Amino acid sequence: MTLLALSDAILRGEEAITDHHPFRPSNRLEEVGDGVAFVESFANVAAVATSDGLCLVDTGSSFAAPAIHDAVRSWSKERATTAVYTHGHIDHVFGTAAFESEGPMRVIGHEGVSPRFDRYRKTAGYNAVINQRQFQAPGLQWPLEYRQPDVTYSDRLDLDLGGLSVELHHARGETDDHTWVWVPERRTLCTGDLIIWCTPNAGNPQKVQRYAEDWAVALRAMAALEPELLLPGHGLPIAGTANVRMVLLDTATLLESLSTQTLAMMNEGARLNDIIHSVSAPADLIEKPYLRPIYDDPEFIVRNLWRLYGGWYDGNPAELKPAKLSALAVEVATMAGGADTLARRAIELASSGDDENLRLAGHLAEYAALAAPDSSTTHRARAEVFRLRAKAEPSLMAKGVFSWAEAESQRRAEELS
Repeated sequence: MTLLALSDAILRGEEAITDHHPFRPSNRLEEVGDGVAFVESFANVAAVATSDGLCLVDTGSSFAAPAIHDAVRSWSKERATTAVYTHGHIDHVFGTAAFESEGPMRVIGHEGVSPRFDRYRKTAGYNAVINQRQFQAPGLQWPLEYRQPDVTYSDRLDLDLGGLSVELHHARGETDDHTWVWVPERRTLCTGDLIIWCTPNAGNPQKVQRYAEDWAVALRAMAALEPELLLPGHGLPIAGTANVRMVLLDTATLLESLSTQTLAMMNEGARLNDIIHSVSAPADLIEKPYLRPIYDDPEFIVRNLWRLYGGWYDGNPAELKPAKLSALAVEVATMAGGADTLARRAIELASSGDDENLRLAGHLAEYAALAAPDSSTTHRARAEVFRLRAKAEPSLMAKGVFSWAEAESQRRAEELS
């Protein structure tokens, strides 16, 4: 089945999205339009044929670069002369060298891309740690060298590529340096990570600020153009004006709903904890095959909206200048009758499988391990609780954090045994 046929079948309910995870790509190329090819990769790459050579929208990740290059070359021998970065995330910009080995290429991106690369160099150690945790990739090293854009722009840049008009539009969304690309003659829209075939990545708990409302505005602007072909940053291509419009507007509506609910409670003076336990994504949207929370989580988007509008204080005065967590854990364990008591209760709660009990179990297991850091019993309990938490979570981000905690305590328990 072609990528476009598979996409259409999923949207019609004839194929299950669970059988076609957007982050398990094939590096397979398909010609999806007149002079337009699409490589389904960990971060997708689009190639547009022009009389001035190929224009690439994103170039892919370092580990997939050879496969992407080979796939594009199987479709066209024309030299790639232009590359557009939809944003500076490393899975989208590290395939450039494979194409530049054949000749110079002009790289274009938003003016925020280079400052992003500067920040990445400054926080390389931190980014290595959080990405090891998020993707369960021990040993992952963060790069220090980046192919900078040759041309940058602020709000919009119109390109003439051998008579073919290509429009670059800036939008804040998953990043502050995001570009979406419109090729009007071919009715083709390249969204980058503004569409990823799951809940928008607008809440990632370990990354910098995201912009849910600006994201929704950009999606509505794209829909107004009535594209016939949508090439996303992750996941399958989408064809047909009605399908493209549906995906764009449903994604915008989900983001707008979370924002409206969150701001309403903030304006009433609610605490962050009350908000995250009250706001929910519309059920009819979150069940769509292109909006399921398999990577990010609506709860995390709520937190990012709070961070954008409310700062870091969560409304709980005890958290303004908190006690050391280890001291708090010792106090709670003392009142409970010991860290082992907390650990046993954490296992009891987690074993029920109920979401609220799993959440409570996480707190108790963490307190137990902090109160008795040299106890193999508390670490075995912590490992089991977070194993159960990871098992219950659909989002990759939550699974990554919980699995990392499980592994930490497994290692510690083995050291202490």
